Amino acid sequence: MTWDINLAIAGGLLIGASAVFLLWFNGRIAGVCGIANGIMDKEAKDKGWRIFFLFGLLMGPVIYLALSSKPMPALPDTSLWLVGASGFMVGAGTRLANGCTSGHGVCGLSRFSIRSLVSVVIFMLTGGISVFIVRHGFGG
Repeated sequence: MTWDINLAIAGGLLIGASAVFLLWFNGRIAGVCGIANGIMDKEAKDKGWRIFFLFGLLMGPVIYLALSSKPMPALPDTSLWLVGASGFMVGAGTRLANGCTSGHGVCGLSRFSIRSLVSVVIFMLTGGISVFIVRHGFGG
């Protein structure tokens, strides 16, 4: 239990440090959706750091599993339509909020952004409502 708590603290510190360093050295906010959208932009000339950043996000769990003695977690038994609908709703919400949970929750709140505070409250409320509906409405 203590090991897991220490890993969570270390992970949080690494997320915060990456956001600070990206802002200091690149002048960019560490919003993952904005970083990913920048890779898709044909006009963008700053794709290198974006690809490196996203590669680091993907490699984090791989490195953790390689260094720990824990087995690969089992995939949840969830229907594909529910995963697809969820992904679509997250994407639509990201567009409506002009940012994702990392941009608003990690970076926006630390900069005392009122827009980010409102967005995070809405993220949390709709997330809680969604879990309630899926667990109690769909028998999950």
